[in-house]
Amino acid sequence: MTPRDADYDRAVDLLKGGELVAFPTETVYGLGADAANPAAVVRIFAAKGRPADHPLIVHVAGHDWVERWAEKVPAAAWELMEAFWPGPLTLILKKQAWVPAAVTGGQDTVGLRVPGHPVALELLRRFAAAGGSGGIAAPSANRFGRISPTTADHVREELGGRVPLVLDGGPCKVGVESTIIDCSRGEPAILRPGHILPAHIEAVLGERPPVADAVGAPRVSGSLEAHYAPLTPMRLVASGRLLDFLNAHRHRGGRCAALCHSQPPQAGMPHAWRMLPADPVGYAHDLYAALRDMDHAGVDMIAVEAIPDDPAWAAVADRLRRAAAGAGKA
Repeated sequence: MTPRDADYDRAVDLLKGGELVAFPTETVYGLGADAANPAAVVRIFAAKGRPADHPLIVHVAGHDWVERWAEKVPAAAWELMEAFWPGPLTLILKKQAWVPAAVTGGQDTVGLRVPGHPVALELLRRFAAAGGSGGIAAPSANRFGRISPTTADHVREELGGRVPLVLDGGPCKVGVESTIIDCSRGEPAILRPGHILPAHIEAVLGERPPVADAVGAPRVSGSLEAHYAPLTPMRLVASGRLLDFLNAHRHRGGRCAALCHSQPPQAGMPHAWRMLPADPVGYAHDLYAALRDMDHAGVDMIAVEAIPDDPAWAAVADRLRRAAAGAGKA
């Protein structure tokens, strides 16, 4: 699905006027505002119910915008940009002095990325050409802590009239948020796992980046213990125990949904279920939509079959752990 010229024109007018626009990226749909306009950025926090000290990612149209927002950009960061932009990689860099504190959560760093979605890139280019700041601050377009949206309908369901315009670019290709790499404190380090794996980064830089110690690391999106969560309570259950768990829940009079990847449950249980791909890329693509469907299935528990303990599954494992921690909490 491709927005019309009139849709882009309206989106640019809204952004320049300090309003919000939701738009697709290859990861999830973002809730965007002019990153140079603190009053507009505040509207993002109000619409999402997001804590004011939680930093945002600034989306830009290309490498040539980086030094408008960041200073002292290290060579490793430029190498990563060349390899992975446009794409699902966010780089944490030292910010330029003028960058609003509302965007950075009051920190001396800013997160930047060039999204790998044609609608997002076209919006960014048109916004810049119309005299905009060249940056759109955009967290996921959902209520804070809840399941990220991967379709335009998910955005409308989550935010309704709180966002004046949703650009519909179809389902997101990746389905989970970007990998975040800290390049602000010397050697690059991973702050959030994503579609781009440590092995991919090692192939570019010649060494595998460590996972950053939370102490002293910049705060970033998606780093809270509870996040990406359904409203229905959720449990991660080992494959060998899944049928017993579902059966016990049914005998207690409960209604349980299940997300599986190895084999479907026996007929008659659970109340609802979804078979997800058994590979990490396919699973990540389908995860949020599946959780959202199970959240609407009229059940009192979502059982998720535990995934393989393998580095390729790190992004999915991160999202499931945080979703389980926040599930069922209003």
